[in-house]
Amino acid sequence: MKILLTGATGYIGKRLLPVLLEAGHNVVCAVRDKARLDIKKYKPELVTIVEADLQKRETLDQLPKDIDAAYYLVHSMSMSGGDFSKEEKLSAENFVAYADSTTAKQIIYMGGIVNEDKLSKHLASRKAVEEELRKSKVPVTALRAGIIVGSGSASFEIIRDLVEKLPVMIAPKWLETKCQPVAIRNVVQFLSGVLLDEYTYNKHFDIYGPDTLTYKQMLMQFGEVRKLKRKIITVPFFSPKLSSYWLYFVTSTSYPLAKNLVDSMKIDVIAKENELPQRLGIKLIPYKQAIAIAFEKIEQNLVLSSWNDAGDNKIFARGLSKHIEIPKYGVFKNAQTKKASDPQKSLERIFSIGGRNGWYYANWLWGFRGFFDRLFGGVGLRRGRKNAAEVSPGDALDFWRVILASKEEKRLLLYAEMKLPGEAWLEFKMDKDNCISQTATFRPLGLAGRLYWYAMLPFHFFIFKGMLDKIAEKSKT
Repeated sequence: MKILLTGATGYIGKRLLPVLLEAGHNVVCAVRDKARLDIKKYKPELVTIVEADLQKRETLDQLPKDIDAAYYLVHSMSMSGGDFSKEEKLSAENFVAYADSTTAKQIIYMGGIVNEDKLSKHLASRKAVEEELRKSKVPVTALRAGIIVGSGSASFEIIRDLVEKLPVMIAPKWLETKCQPVAIRNVVQFLSGVLLDEYTYNKHFDIYGPDTLTYKQMLMQFGEVRKLKRKIITVPFFSPKLSSYWLYFVTSTSYPLAKNLVDSMKIDVIAKENELPQRLGIKLIPYKQAIAIAFEKIEQNLVLSSWNDAGDNKIFARGLSKHIEIPKYGVFKNAQTKKASDPQKSLERIFSIGGRNGWYYANWLWGFRGFFDRLFGGVGLRRGRKNAAEVSPGDALDFWRVILASKEEKRLLLYAEMKLPGEAWLEFKMDKDNCISQTATFRPLGLAGRLYWYAMLPFHFFIFKGMLDKIAEKSKT
């Protein structure tokens, strides 16, 4: 079958793609930026990548018409500006116009559980998108989920941050709200299982795990799995805004996402039981088991996707390719070179930099820069990296975004996402003589940008020199 997959670079899309390919389907991935999806790791003969932006109807003309089904897995909850509900509605309208011109027999949509009368802005938008898709002449199957538990999911990483960093938590009262977390493995099974199943056409199904828990219970059980004793005290005086800031400063989430999550967490998200799990032969995974599975993937460096992959920001809006060409004029540079004592080990260090591996020299200064960035509304260092040894274009890497990562070319290029009065790139290259070039480039914005660069010169000298020395040094093992 020929399947269209939107949201292929997102958290769920990256998990679903290999499953569809393993089933032998031909998959057309609709993405805004081809550079963000590396198909070499899949079956290239079964994958086609087409650049299309659901916000721009004219770009959808490039998508194929001879498809059997289409997955709609896009959302904009983490966007930093604008009205995401209007953006989502427009995307759905454009998609319906496209779908109606195709041979598709089914649209499969992933939304949120909406069984309460009063909905958060996020859940109301998810419901509105479903209603818009149902205007299509193509039958729609809607799967509605609450909290998704899996390595790299926003919910999982937020809970992990809270439990692993805070032995005692003074928490908002919304921690007593109930939900039914579902394992990402089950989510993918549902998404693939309903494909061209006529029983599911023009219906919606809540998908859920076997446990109904409060958020407080989720935190405590997470601690039990990790063998961490934790104490949580809920208090009534946390306003939604204060709660959002609390999540933003303690966890790796962005403020826009924290704000929308808090808004959603104020209401119970309890599923309506249905027979879909039995019909598809899906064994629902308990919450504690889902956590254990997630950590197995983390420990084995097998995390396929992270919520950070789908960041909605100016980098993705312009496209990664727009940032590959580093400007040559009107910039400041710190360029250093050094011969690698152990070329293979040095290359591994370059592609393993950041996250839990650190920056090899003066990590406390990198940490301070990350803390300073969070104070001014930036992303900070807490995002880390999803894989300790591998990176791909589009991945988040602490407060950088990976623009280019090629071990064949021996080149890694990062673009800064921290708050700066300008733009910054950090590039590592190794030539045929095993000489490592490390170049930090800064394009200042006005006087503030120039003052920033000169103020940071002493730190740059020691940090960048020390980092390169560590990368190039002979392995001690």
